[in-house]
Order: sequence, then structure tokens, then C-alpha cells
Amino acid sequence: MRSMTGFGKAEGQYHGTLFFTVELSSVNRKQLELRCSLPPELSSMESLIRQKIGSFISRGSVSVKVLLRRNAVTAVNINTALLAELVKAAAEVRRQAGLSPEVNVEQLLSLPGVIAPPAETGDQTELTAAFAATLEAAGENFVAMRQREGEALKNDLSARTALLEELLRQIEPLAAKVPENARKRLYCKLAAEKLQVEPNDELFVREMLFYLDKSDVTEEITRLKSHFSQMRKFFESEEPAGRGMDFLLQEFFREITTLGNKAPSPELSVLVVKFKTELEKLREQVQNVE
Repeated sequence: MRSMTGFGKAEGQYHGTLFFTVELSSVNRKQLELRCSLPPELSSMESLIRQKIGSFISRGSVSVKVLLRRNAVTAVNINTALLAELVKAAAEVRRQAGLSPEVNVEQLLSLPGVIAPPAETGDQTELTAAFAATLEAAGENFVAMRQREGEALKNDLSARTALLEELLRQIEPLAAKVPENARKRLYCKLAAEKLQVEPNDELFVREMLFYLDKSDVTEEITRLKSHFSQMRKFFESEEPAGRGMDFLLQEFFREITTLGNKAPSPELSVLVVKFKTELEKLREQVQNVE
């Protein structure tokens, strides 16, 4: 089991001239969403990033941030023509605003296109391989954290599931008494109204059975037990289980609601409400599971 939240980071280099840092982070999302923040020099790597991320993550909103640093001795190319135009335009704007004509050239150097990256002398294939290795290392750290978070999630979910199973064990003997209690209440009402009923009256017996069957929750309890068994299997699954667990919890809610409606005794109602409360807490935690 893995969490959908995580962080991973790795650093790599290419021929001692390019140094890149790859950071991966993620938060909850029903589907896989990927956002990349890349320097212009590595913009061609986005398809590689999407392919790699998709190979080991199935759900979550993933942010990929890549920082690039060059060797200090690496030469850069300054677009002097563009810089001159910018200086001229800035001086004119300052003149019109009534300011001194001095222009801070250093600030203009930070504008896009003024400083062009130096031409690469290496092989693009080698650069891609170096970046891919760094991305994989960041991915391994990222997945490792999601697994550690997932282990903590599994322990919490297991404890909450055990609590629900205990509540069901308390519900089961009370639910077993519901049909008999319903039969007694019906006879009391008949006696109160002074209505005489023949025990062998076929129509009465048929209606009585129908009435008692409506308060029998054996099927709901059986299905709940089956759901608990399936939940335990999800805990040990090597595959992403978040979607399946989310659907299963909807089935839990449907069965316990039906049980509460069919057997509305005061003692049972308290336990059903508590079951639903804990079930909602479990559902909130499952939203974090990949």
C-alpha cells in the first residue's frame, strides 16, 4: 500500500558542465495529474518525464521541478542587439517619467532571451541518459517515501477496520433478537386492540412471516463480514488499492444503512451511528491511498 503524498529529490550532472536537480512531490487526486516546471534547455525532456512518472505512479497530483545550474567557467552568449534595444527603450521610459536616464543593465540581463545558453558540444543522447538517471533516482526516493507513508496508513486503516469489526460483533447478537422482538410487539398490539387471531390462520401466518422478514438483517451482516475480508486483502495487495477501497466503503455504508433501517431498535441505533461515524473516518483516510 502506498500513500498519494510524497517527495523525492536527486541531483545529477552532464560532463561536469550541466548540473540538474530533480524534485518530485505529490498530493491527493483521483486521477494522475502531472505538472512540469523545466528550464528551457531541458524542455524536450517533458515527454520522458511523463513516461517515467506514469510507469510507477497511478494516482495523485504530481509536481516535477527541475533546476539547472551551469559550470561557472561555461561561457554564455549575450544577445547584444536585444540588450541595446532594451537599454534604449528603458532609457526612453525613464525620460518620459521624469527620471534619470541611467538604466540598470544587470536587471535587463535577467530578461528572457538576453542571455542565450551556450551551444552544447555534447551528445543529446548522453544528456538525455544523464537526466533520465537523475529522474529515476528522484523517482526511487519519491516512491520510497510514498511506501513509508503507505505503511503508516495501512496500520491506521487496519486499526480502524478492527474497530468496525468489533462494532459489528456487538451489533450481531442484538440484530438476531430483532425478529422475535418484532413478533412480540405485534402480538402485544393485537392483544391491546382485543383482536383474536387463529395461530393456524394461513393468511395471518403469511403476513407475519413477511413482517418478520423485513426486520431480518442476516444478509446485511453476512455481506458486511465479506466486505471486511475484502478490505484485509486490499491491505496486503501489491497493486494500487485506493479506488477499490473507496468503492468498498460505499458498499459498507449501504449495508449498515439498510441494517439500521430494517432493525430500528434503540440499542442497535446507537451502534449503527457509531459504526457510520468510524466508517466516515476510515473513508477520509482511504482518500490518501494510491
